[in-house]
Amino acid sequence: MTLSVNLPAPTTVQVQDVSVVYPSKENTVTALHRVSLEIAEGEFISLIGPSGCGKTTLLRVIADLEQASTGSVRVNGMSSQQARLKRAYGYVFQAPALFPWRTVLANVCLPLEINGLDKTKARAVAMEQLANVGLKGFEGKYPWQLSGGMQQRVSIARALGFEPQLLMMDEPFGALDEITRDRLNEQLLQLWRGDGSKPRRTVVFVTHSIPEAVFLSSRIVVMSPRPGRIVEVIESTLPAARQLDIRDTPEFAALAHRVRLALADGHG
Repeated sequence: MTLSVNLPAPTTVQVQDVSVVYPSKENTVTALHRVSLEIAEGEFISLIGPSGCGKTTLLRVIADLEQASTGSVRVNGMSSQQARLKRAYGYVFQAPALFPWRTVLANVCLPLEINGLDKTKARAVAMEQLANVGLKGFEGKYPWQLSGGMQQRVSIARALGFEPQLLMMDEPFGALDEITRDRLNEQLLQLWRGDGSKPRRTVVFVTHSIPEAVFLSSRIVVMSPRPGRIVEVIESTLPAARQLDIRDTPEFAALAHRVRLALADGHG
C-alpha cells in the first residue's frame, strides 16, 4: 500500500527581521520595522495597508530595488541581489512605463533582446505573452493608441517574457476604473492558476483595495501605518477558482470584514 504524502511547498521568498530607515538631519523616518514573512511557491500574496505603510518599500526590498537597513531577504534560496541579476522575477510597476515611440510588440521584445535573445525568438515569446494577456491583434499598435488597462496588460506581458516563477506587482490596477480593474483581476487570476501544465508561479501584489486583496489572494498580509510592520496574515478560505460573483457571498463578506478589522487594529 502506497501512502500519499503532501509535502510543504518550497519557500520562494524569505524576509527575516527587515527594517528600512531613512536617516535625516531633521527627521529620521522608519519605513519598515522588523518585518518577517515567508512566501511559499505558488502562493498569491497581497500586501495591504494605508498609504505610506511601507508596502511598496517591502516589495522593492524583495526585488533588490531598495536596500534593507537591517535584516535579510532570500529569493529562491539566493540573496535578493543574486535573484535580480539572474532575472529570477518579473516586476510590474504602478505605471506601465512603455516607450511611446515603440509598438506594443517592440516594447515587450525590448528587455528580451537586451538580454541576448535573438529577434525571431524574442518576437515569438512576446507574441505568446501578448496572447496570454488578451492582446493578440494589438502588437502593431502604439501605447498612446491603447486604454490605460491595455497599457498595463502590455506591462504584465513584458514582465512575463522571462517566464519568471515569481511575479511582483506594485498596485498595477490602482489608477484604473472599477470595471477595467475587475476584468484585469479575473484575467490575473487565470494567469496565476494557469492550465496545470507548469508549476503555479508565485505572486506578491500590493494594493489599497480590500475587495481586490480578498478576491485575488491565497493569503493577505495586513500592514500597519508607518513604521510598517505586519499586523496579521490572513489565510483565504475561498476556492482557488473564483469568479467575480463570489464577492456577493457571505464567505467573501466575512473575509473582507476580517481584513477591515485587522487594518483598524493596525491603526490602533
